[in-house]
Amino acid sequence: MTYRLSVLDLSPVGGNNTPAQAVRESIEVAKAAERLGYHRFWVAEHHNLKSLASAAPEILIAAVSQVTSTIRLGSGGVMLVNYSPLKVAEVFMELEALAPGRIDLGVGRALGTDMRTGGALRSSGSEAFPQFFALLSAWLLDASGKEPITDSHPAREIHASPAGPSHPDLFLLCTSVDSAIFAGQAGVGMVFAEFIARTDAGPAIAAYRQAFVPSPFRDVPWAGTALIALAADTTDEAIRLDLPRRASNLATLQGERRRFPTIAEAEDFLARHVGSPALAGIIERSIAGDADKVKAALDAKAASTGADEIFVMASGPTLESRVRSLELLRP
Repeated sequence: MTYRLSVLDLSPVGGNNTPAQAVRESIEVAKAAERLGYHRFWVAEHHNLKSLASAAPEILIAAVSQVTSTIRLGSGGVMLVNYSPLKVAEVFMELEALAPGRIDLGVGRALGTDMRTGGALRSSGSEAFPQFFALLSAWLLDASGKEPITDSHPAREIHASPAGPSHPDLFLLCTSVDSAIFAGQAGVGMVFAEFIARTDAGPAIAAYRQAFVPSPFRDVPWAGTALIALAADTTDEAIRLDLPRRASNLATLQGERRRFPTIAEAEDFLARHVGSPALAGIIERSIAGDADKVKAALDAKAASTGADEIFVMASGPTLESRVRSLELLRP
């Protein structure tokens, strides 16, 4: 099966890095992804997490747009209910003006954080998503001239600026069958976040395709899946480099937000939980190995889910290990 390969980056704060360094490293990962022939480079939105520095994807996209020229750039994703739909439309029309034909707007229904931090963000809550999504869609189509807002529309006489002539491609990030069906009915692309949902993308992608209705955004369905995959020169080295991520995931499942600056700290933490069902589940879902092993796993994932595109998130503890993983998995 033929599928495209892209990159999702969360600006991980690895080793003894500061969050500011993590943001700058994401720019280097984007440049490497373009050089290596990846189709897209997307960045995420998370708040109040010590291990991730990805709070403002729109700013990082703008920065990356100025040091790349061919790779598509996007958000995976903007948590729409945290913001005004008009403001999101204007921000991404501005990005489209900076990099015409290269901008993707992936939006999510969740907060990207805990409820208390969501309150600090003045989030409207996930129940507002359908209304926000409809307004966002209308303003994007209006700004590009594809489908002007009429006098009977709730947003009449309000227009997103800058105007087209093009608009970003629109996607919905999904972690459930229900959200995949919503994406299909809206006629937009969808990406299933396997690394969050901790379940296979196949059922959601099938439901999306069955529910798909053509729209001004897309004539035919398009589905992707996003997962963590780390390649190194040997399988043993890949597993060793993956230990801080595994330890952090296990700590999160235990209700503790914790990062592991060194592989030794992660190894010590994991050694205390040998035999844990939660750890066994993390290991079972991990894709880490040499290039042949990881590529075979990605091929199998595309075949089993029917995904048109796979987003890989290289989770190595250093910039060098993340770029090396992308080099080994290059399309």
